[in-house]
Amino acid sequence: MEQLKTIGRELAMGSQGGFGQSKEFLDLVKSIGEARSKAEEERIVLHEIETLKRRLAEPDIPKRKMKEYLIRLVYVEMLGHDASFAYIHAVKMTHDDNLVLKRTGYLAVSLFLNDDHDLIILIVNTIQKDLKSDNYLVVCTALNAVCKLINDETVPAVLPQVVELLAHQKEAVRKKAIMALHRFYQKSPSSVSHLVSNFRKRLCDNDPGVMGATLCPLFDLITIDVNTYKDLVVSFVSILKQVAERRLPKTYDYHQLPAPFIQIRLLKILAMLGSGDKQASEKMYTVVSDIFKKCDSTSNIGNAVLYECICCVSAIHLNPKLLDQAAQVISRFLKSDSHNLKYMGIDALGRLIKISPEIAEQHQLAVIDCLEDPDDTLKRKTFELLYKMTKSSNVEVIVDHMISYMISINDNHYKTYIASRCVELAEQFAPSNQWFIQTMNKVFEHAGDLVNVKVAHNLMKLIAEGFGEDDDTADSQLRSSAVESYLRIIVEPKLPSVFLQVICWVLGEYGTADGKYSASYITGKLCDVAEAYSNDETVKAYAVTAIMKIYAFEISAARKVDMLPECQSLVEELSASHSTDLQQRAYELQAVIGIDAHAIESIMPSDASCEDIEIDKNLSFLDGYVQRAIEKGAQPYISENERTGMLNINNFRNQDQPEALSHSLRFEAYELPKPLVPSRVPPAAVASSTELVPVPEPYYARETHQAASLPSVSDAGSTELKLRLDGVQKKWGRPTYSSSASLTSTSGSHKTTNGVTQVDGVSTSNSKGREAYDSRKPSVEISPEKQKLASSLFGGSSRTEKRASSGNHKVSKATEKSHVGKAAGAHSDAVAEKINSEPTPDLLDFSDSAVTSTAPSVDPFQQLEGLLDQTEATSTMNNGAAGASRTPEIMGLYADSAVSGLSSSVANRDEFNLASELSNAARTSQVGVSQLNKGPNPKDSLEKDALVRQMGVNPTSENPNLFKDLLG
Repeated sequence: MEQLKTIGRELAMGSQGGFGQSKEFLDLVKSIGEARSKAEEERIVLHEIETLKRRLAEPDIPKRKMKEYLIRLVYVEMLGHDASFAYIHAVKMTHDDNLVLKRTGYLAVSLFLNDDHDLIILIVNTIQKDLKSDNYLVVCTALNAVCKLINDETVPAVLPQVVELLAHQKEAVRKKAIMALHRFYQKSPSSVSHLVSNFRKRLCDNDPGVMGATLCPLFDLITIDVNTYKDLVVSFVSILKQVAERRLPKTYDYHQLPAPFIQIRLLKILAMLGSGDKQASEKMYTVVSDIFKKCDSTSNIGNAVLYECICCVSAIHLNPKLLDQAAQVISRFLKSDSHNLKYMGIDALGRLIKISPEIAEQHQLAVIDCLEDPDDTLKRKTFELLYKMTKSSNVEVIVDHMISYMISINDNHYKTYIASRCVELAEQFAPSNQWFIQTMNKVFEHAGDLVNVKVAHNLMKLIAEGFGEDDDTADSQLRSSAVESYLRIIVEPKLPSVFLQVICWVLGEYGTADGKYSASYITGKLCDVAEAYSNDETVKAYAVTAIMKIYAFEISAARKVDMLPECQSLVEELSASHSTDLQQRAYELQAVIGIDAHAIESIMPSDASCEDIEIDKNLSFLDGYVQRAIEKGAQPYISENERTGMLNINNFRNQDQPEALSHSLRFEAYELPKPLVPSRVPPAAVASSTELVPVPEPYYARETHQAASLPSVSDAGSTELKLRLDGVQKKWGRPTYSSSASLTSTSGSHKTTNGVTQVDGVSTSNSKGREAYDSRKPSVEISPEKQKLASSLFGGSSRTEKRASSGNHKVSKATEKSHVGKAAGAHSDAVAEKINSEPTPDLLDFSDSAVTSTAPSVDPFQQLEGLLDQTEATSTMNNGAAGASRTPEIMGLYADSAVSGLSSSVANRDEFNLASELSNAARTSQVGVSQLNKGPNPKDSLEKDALVRQMGVNPTSENPNLFKDLLG
């Protein structure tokens, strides 16, 4: 809000100085600045929006007024309101020849629009024209707009002009052209990949501004590929040396320090190029040493350059002289009264101890002071430093301080972070098993459920694998110590759920392993846990599984198992639980108790939690059973992808089973319905157009894939009662269906962020002043307690002694064997049969029509044969007219398939059921008609198609998921 007031004040002062702003604008700025509430500000801005809408609708607005309106709209947008109604006016102003108006238009457009706005296309031509202007100010304005408005699709339109401007005579244009190319690289790297050599050329530009602008894209390029730019090390060192020796114009000095931001950028680049390269690092030693000598720590910007020098020294090949200079700078940082400099010193010290751990011992008292500092940010940074300094001699002190700090803070996120650090240090540097278990208990007690679940699993895995290398005695001591400590803790109230899971697991695995505690005692404790935390199903599940393990180990050891009454009541309670998981665990416990010892040893071997499990992914042990079932006539398994039509539909046809037995859903497109063949039965007389009369059943000529042809339908059974539709106006036109699929391609551009730490301040290079500053520091008397703490943290051997990680402690007890099955079946593209180009006749039109004698080759409803159940199809063929007398319902269409979404077709089915009931009456009245009909009845096919049409399914669609909604 203060910024807005400042901008308004400056604009008001500018209007008084001759910019010609109106009184309305000054009143707007003043009223918003004096608003006492958000509601009042909203009222003022909304009134301004209405005023501007009315003003912009007026014809022939003077350019001076339009310029003011756009500035007022910028003010409106800055306050968070929508000014989209005026965007087009800003676009139009970019076309103006007047430089002031053009720059105002570009400014407004850059603030109003993003790079994917629809109006961007209207500005591209204007930008192309302005990039070719003779006025370099117009060119600079266009280049500024290019960096903000051009997206990856419009980059090719302006790229040639921008490349040409790299050789412009004005250094400001060349600098902005470099910035535009850098922006193009961030948005679309592939579009400017062939222009990377231009950055190398501009690095040698005579103007320091152009050279400095080139460092930014080169930094991004070197971050991605270091080796390609190793040859530029000499050039970068030469530039840095010239900058440090003050060879640049005075205009580049910042607080009397020569081009500090260029120095920082060059030091970052040299750190990447010298990392792991001794030859390249040797070329940097001299210039980095000179910067250490010429910069001091009395100004912020000087401290920023020194900090970057330390980062460079820690990254390149080690040099003892540079290391000593860096240690001296760190010492000045840590002794400073500024928390910011102390923070920088702790961070820099953390970088150096990676390459020289003994440096930390020189600053042990300063680190202790930071650890006890009330500044929470500094304290956290110090803990990160201590984490890097930890070794077996000081791990107890550091972890204790971390746990104490974890207890004192309320930040759950950082509590989780500290807990994970404590666990990691305890696993690597634990001096004894007893200390390790106690530390883990403290972490779980005080961090609670904030501890990551992975930490609990890692702890259980560590206890199972043990610490020692093939030292079973040490592993047994660790597990016994864990059991004893957990039995003491388990009686405490309100333990975290994750901690209880660890306790139950350890007691179940190793509670009776050493014989110190009986099975009854351990199971009783576990039952108490399950009862005390009855609302936590996870804890109850762990407790029941632990009880089952204990009883299983007792049975395998040939000891008598007597289930406690509380355990029996717990099992009975869980057997009736609403949780299926708890039910299953309870039933498994009951089943395990009744199994003999030999079976128990195979099912639940003792101390086998880390054993590798052999997994037969192909389930080969079932091959014999499957083969016998197929020989007896069972259908082979069809994968889910094939069932949903994702694989080649021809796999259904190429199966070894006979065609008559493969009732699978087909996804080929429908073919055209067969034309009507006139029946040999004469039509009955009709009394009226609305009377129900017997109508001859139409006969459809059909040709199937089978070799045998179908027998003809009998004359006696070819007539039935149907609705007379002659003279009735059709309510349905010829249906047309279309399906479209839109593919949305999302193109993204990789944006490389480029951050530079910039700190303001004043710099001098007077070494005498520095000595005087150090001499003014008062001598501090060190307390014995602080000396003792420093001795415990930094004392002892400086060599880091890391205990091997838990994952490498023991060799796996069994070799993992996994049988990877070969993928069965080959994926192939589904080829849909094309539809005949003839117009599709309306299947619901029963009026007289001309009949052609041409018989199509394929039955149109053969695609639905697989939907009928095999038994239903057989009974229909055997029973003849009796089978046809059933009322056609939706479930009859699709047999046992799951039907969904049929509620919308109930109303449309009523009139069809009326006709079907009458037809059934007519059919049952004809006695002695019984013929064997193969395939679907033509009349039933018409009725099925009518129902499908009523349900809104396109019978001619090529969609492979045609009946997905019907069949589920």
